[in-house]
Amino acid sequence: MLTPRSSSTSRNRPTLPGKRLSYAFAGAFLAATAALTGLPGQAFAAPLNHEQSHVQERSAPLTYGQDVSNYQPQHDWETSPAQFGIIKATEGTTFRDAAFARHWQALAKKGIVRGAYHYGHPANDPIAEADHFLSVVNSQPAAPGDLLTLDLETTDGRSVAEVNAWAKTWLSYVKAKTGVAPMFYSGWNFADTYGKGLAEYPLWVAHYSKPRGTVTPPADWKTWTIHQYTETPIDENVSALTPDELRALGRPAR
Repeated sequence: MLTPRSSSTSRNRPTLPGKRLSYAFAGAFLAATAALTGLPGQAFAAPLNHEQSHVQERSAPLTYGQDVSNYQPQHDWETSPAQFGIIKATEGTTFRDAAFARHWQALAKKGIVRGAYHYGHPANDPIAEADHFLSVVNSQPAAPGDLLTLDLETTDGRSVAEVNAWAKTWLSYVKAKTGVAPMFYSGWNFADTYGKGLAEYPLWVAHYSKPRGTVTPPADWKTWTIHQYTETPIDENVSALTPDELRALGRPAR
């Protein structure tokens, strides 16, 4: 995702300008780890130099999942080992992912946890973007446990306070409309900078320089829900939650 998801890396590459994060290798690192860093205004998949000290503890095995977009229109969910799948639905105020309906139906057929995400642009009205996302997602059959996500990786030149306020407005609006607290996705550095005060929303964090499941939560989050640990050859993730626990974060049963 993090190569500006809009143009998405493996998650989805921009269809609108700039999507996942653009990366550049930072220089030499201490302690044998290489981290990815990005340009100002974009989400970074790896922290700069100030992570929290201890790794989130888990008592259960990690749950494996994948996320895709129109850049993987024929992804074979039937043979995938994923226990959850999250797919791009929309971006900005007008873009609809052409592969969304196919992926959505394939995930329903497979019967694993599924979710939809929106790639946000803080230059636009957050309510208009949220309504666009909901209109596309609601055009497909819904099921209990469907996850909703805001993918935020770019500032569009806005300040930290403006981007933070934009995210809060989008997230709270979708929660009020659906009864679901959406997940918040971004790179570790971006989330740490722009995600203060968003800890009530489950965290899906990209950090490619950390082994799967060993990331520490940025900003105000005490735990992470999903760790995206690579985008090669496809976006791969692990969750600290079981499939049933993930479903509990999604749409309620009617």
